[in-house]
Amino acid sequence: MAESPAYPSNLDSIFDAASPLKDRLDPIRLTTANIVPILNLPLSHQVLGHNASNECLAQVASGETSYTTFVVNQARAALQTSDDLTTEQKQSQLLHIGLAALFSFLQSNVTGPPLEFNSAQIILPSTLQSERTTLKTVRAKIIRDLTVDGEAAYKLTPNPELFAVAKALLVDASSDGPLVAKTVRMRTNFLHQKMLSEVTSTLQDVIYKDVEVLSKAELDSDEKGRFLLERASIHTHHGFDVKAREDIDQAAKVRKFEFALTGRLGKRTKFQDRDISQLVVLAKSADDGTTQSSEPSGPKNLDLNDDTLLEAISFSDAKPDEQALAIQDKVSPALESIDANNQPILHPVDSALLLALASAITNTSPENGLTREETNPYATRVLDGGSSNWQIYTQALLVRSRVEGYRSRTVERAVLQMQALVDQVIADTATSDDAAQTESGGPTTFLPRPEQTESAPAAERLEHIWILNFSTRWSLEAELAKRWVDLGGLRTALEIYERLHMWAEAALCYAATERESKAKHMIRRQLYQATGPDENDENEQFDGPERSPLPADAPRLLCIMGDIDKDEKMYERAWAVSGERYARAQRSLARHYLTSTPPELEKAEEAYKKSLHINRLNHGAWFALGCVQLELQKWQEATDTFTRTVQLDDTDGQAWSNLAAAMLRAPEPEAAPEVIDETTGEVTAVEVDPHKRKREALSALQRAAQLKGTDARIWENVLTVAASIPPPATPFREVITAQRRIIELLGTKQGEKCIDVRILGALVDFLNVAFEYEDLLIRSDDPAEAPIVRTGTIPGQIISLIDQHVVPLITHSAILWQIVARVEVFRGRPYKAFEAHEKAWRATIAANAQGAFQMGDEKPWLEIVRATEKLVRDGYAKFGPMDREDQKVGDDQEAELVAKDWRFKARSAVRGIMGKGKEFWDGTEGWDRLKELQSEVTGN
Repeated sequence: MAESPAYPSNLDSIFDAASPLKDRLDPIRLTTANIVPILNLPLSHQVLGHNASNECLAQVASGETSYTTFVVNQARAALQTSDDLTTEQKQSQLLHIGLAALFSFLQSNVTGPPLEFNSAQIILPSTLQSERTTLKTVRAKIIRDLTVDGEAAYKLTPNPELFAVAKALLVDASSDGPLVAKTVRMRTNFLHQKMLSEVTSTLQDVIYKDVEVLSKAELDSDEKGRFLLERASIHTHHGFDVKAREDIDQAAKVRKFEFALTGRLGKRTKFQDRDISQLVVLAKSADDGTTQSSEPSGPKNLDLNDDTLLEAISFSDAKPDEQALAIQDKVSPALESIDANNQPILHPVDSALLLALASAITNTSPENGLTREETNPYATRVLDGGSSNWQIYTQALLVRSRVEGYRSRTVERAVLQMQALVDQVIADTATSDDAAQTESGGPTTFLPRPEQTESAPAAERLEHIWILNFSTRWSLEAELAKRWVDLGGLRTALEIYERLHMWAEAALCYAATERESKAKHMIRRQLYQATGPDENDENEQFDGPERSPLPADAPRLLCIMGDIDKDEKMYERAWAVSGERYARAQRSLARHYLTSTPPELEKAEEAYKKSLHINRLNHGAWFALGCVQLELQKWQEATDTFTRTVQLDDTDGQAWSNLAAAMLRAPEPEAAPEVIDETTGEVTAVEVDPHKRKREALSALQRAAQLKGTDARIWENVLTVAASIPPPATPFREVITAQRRIIELLGTKQGEKCIDVRILGALVDFLNVAFEYEDLLIRSDDPAEAPIVRTGTIPGQIISLIDQHVVPLITHSAILWQIVARVEVFRGRPYKAFEAHEKAWRATIAANAQGAFQMGDEKPWLEIVRATEKLVRDGYAKFGPMDREDQKVGDDQEAELVAKDWRFKARSAVRGIMGKGKEFWDGTEGWDRLKELQSEVTGN
């Protein structure tokens, strides 16, 4: 309804301008003055039923036929009738009638200000709106028919006849017309989706079908940027945060909008005596010169009024050091020059972009501390800079209040700000026949009514509505009630829920506070007839038969009852009542089967499959189904299920990990595929990679590790799978990376126990065959000299792993020191290998001394004997006579040996062990082996 100079205000000119709309993405912007005249056109009266027979209207009045269906039939009939208007002219007028109804519905349910006309009197024929009972029946049928897949619309939706007309003309009666027709169809369906209690697959499919068509349209930069933001808001609502972020980033590029989350030195509290790094969003519109003259507009921004925190961060001119800027985007020179305390006003679309980004961040985990710290600066930038659009400023206040609701020092302002916004929306959308207000005495308000100056015309409020993550008035009130519940304000929350007739939310509120009997009584009141004569009696019991008809949200109420009583029959009844369309009923039934004793996995699997047949895009249900199939050892089915899961959400690290687990256990193909040569007809078998499954599982695990880099279990799986592929196909780089990450994550707690000795030994084995690869090593002409390892090669990474990560952790593991010795041999460092053998021997003695020398246990004694033999033969005798690697001598000088007294060291080692073990082991096999070893050293 925003006024635009591009379109004249008289109706003839509006309809004459219809043909250029064929190639436009955005529909014509109607002015407030045009709405009523459009709804009073002769074609409007015909389509809305003002001239219809009493017989047709009687079916609508009785609730037998929905008014939406009636309008659809009237519109189709009007297009077939011959009169003064051509078919194209009629289609144009129908488009405008639908738009007028859609904009009016948004104005009366989302943005305000109050409508200047009574929608029932303008839209409905007199026979349908003259009697209050008839009007109530017609509206109830409209709202009930908005139910999709068992998800019901809010039953007290104000002015539903406006949405009925929009839905009928822009969706149900529309055909594949011009681009603008597809645009308004997508928007109407998306608004319908937002009016339901949960996302439905049926609407999601049709929304994204139009999104796909619109994404291929050729648009100018302004329209392209707006479309990307609109698509991002659709992605965010459906939980596709990654896709939303991609669209937002692309929109910024298209609009040449520069912004960055960075750090600037400043003070956040009143008592800070020095500046510290504070997160801030620096932003500058490409056409900021045109926005500077715009005056900030929006509802009142409440002060924080805290005794510690400043109202806003006070930034200094100094720049923080690089360490303080650990979390930041790259800052361009244009942004670097911006004064953080006085940033320029942004173009409204750019402000909406920042708010869309904040919504995409908080959609997944709003309770996460880091996420909140990242999100708040985006809303603050829009507020501190001052938005020139009333609705965008309102949205910024809402985003900030959502973020601040999790901090003790800002929670009071958060709730009061949301209360102020709710009061504003209620005041601006209230109508004389507002069911939610007249039936329950009006809303609860804590603050004075907004001043006239704190308002804006409908044109301004609706101008950018589709690129904002807007909320309907009742969902905003429900959000406020939930905030009161979180703060312990149960009474206030219940007053809101009960005034809005949101019985399901009220029951959940009671159940959460362990007042389950009250919750059950409230639900039963909606579902069953009273036992006694007076339904209004507080002591009345509702144990009679089911009401007929049941309320539109009966499936949800039945599921809540099932949750309270843990009764599977309630879930089954919810499924039946919804016509087997309410996916949540099957998900609840599946969870019931999983928590039973013993778990009924087969039934849970079937229930999840039924739910996904209705809602194919429910990521959580796919994940749960995959987990059940893993438990059932249905490996191939689990593989398919988790593949679908990660397709829906590429950022689910646990799903990627589970996908790998399923792949590893899935059976290999029974036979290799065959290929027929078209020329000769010869059939040949295609060579199959024997490790294909493991490679695919490894790829999935690597993706999981990328997403959950601090989960040591995933890295352990990466290590195991990568190492299980035998040489020469072993992906050594992945093995090395995984072992290094495990050490980094677990080394401080587990020490050397976090090292997989077997796999580390296999890595060192690879060093011995590395000579075969010319590109890995630089070999000397002298075969006696050790090779030089190229930096960055696999041998180089193995050596780096040993030096920097393994050696610092070794405390008691002899086998690890033996592995280190092998590496030193490869590197041509006999002295280091000599030391490693000594450390391995000492580690063995320390681990086995008590059992061998004090308790007389033969097993540790033989371990010590073997270690001593290895030390003497593979250590002292082998490396002792060698030249030290770290000595540089001239031609006339004799090289220093590794250990010229190696025989003495060997004799001392053997004699020492024999002395300690004489009491228990004299004359045994181990003793004789030591005597033989002693003879070898002495030469006797």
